[in-house]
Amino acid sequence: MHDEIRESMLKKSKAAKRELFGKIISGLAILLIIAIVASIFIFVASKGIATFTTDKINLWDFLSKTVWNLSVKGANGQPEVGALAMIVGSFVVTFLAAILATPFAIAAAIFMTEISKKTGRKILQPVIELLVGIPSVVYGFIGLTVVVPMVKAVFGGTGFGILAGTFVLFVMILPTVTSMTVDALNSIPSDYRSASLALGATRWQTIYKVVLRAAMPGILTAVVFGMARAFGEALAVQMVIGNAIIMPNSLVTPAATLTSVLTMGMGNSVMGTLSNNALWSLGLLLLLMSLLFNVVIRKIAKKGGKF
Repeated sequence: MHDEIRESMLKKSKAAKRELFGKIISGLAILLIIAIVASIFIFVASKGIATFTTDKINLWDFLSKTVWNLSVKGANGQPEVGALAMIVGSFVVTFLAAILATPFAIAAAIFMTEISKKTGRKILQPVIELLVGIPSVVYGFIGLTVVVPMVKAVFGGTGFGILAGTFVLFVMILPTVTSMTVDALNSIPSDYRSASLALGATRWQTIYKVVLRAAMPGILTAVVFGMARAFGEALAVQMVIGNAIIMPNSLVTPAATLTSVLTMGMGNSVMGTLSNNALWSLGLLLLLMSLLFNVVIRKIAKKGGKF
């Protein structure tokens, strides 16, 4: 009798078995994700470093020179493989889009969370969700038919360039930054607002000095996430930036980004050649920048937790 009771007590229940099964499935899923990410990184890295190991291109020349001409050899007898113009173009268009989008995103988020929640939920929220779902090629086509002629008419030049790319990316990252900013503002306890108002602060003083400051880590995360989205955008930017691989000296002259050169060149190169390896090097550079953005986001999130 005692043995039967002891055996029944030591026997795992159905709930415990289901929990163990769930842990095993979750663990396998996590391992699969890690394996996929590691495989992608190793594959891109192996292809990207071939430019420097197989084709003997100098890494510093690749990062510091502005001439990108794989068919013409320079003074050192090697093809000109300089990615600085594309790197500068990518960073400039990304930072300008983030600078332009951040005030609009914060203003929209404040309206939706602090001023008129009902209107924001019924009108602004559906609009933001619609903007998120629009494909990149549609943004690029609109930029090609509306933004480029507008830039040409107002600022001169051909219309193609960093300014046109900035306007397109501004619209593309605005819903992302706005949505994350809304989440950051909603995460602030209502007690903060009540305490500020009880001390005699106005609503705007409460928003500016209490809510926004408390939500600043979340807002910074939203901005960096939007920058990562803008830095990796390819098709829409490629359609409006002009795709001229030269150091940008004006916002209204054609330029190029890492992603625009990749979209144009990857289908026209042969695997294993210098032109193909150089494009993989650009892809590796994009991957490293994505990792850098993720590290920055994690650092900001940790500071937000300490706040």
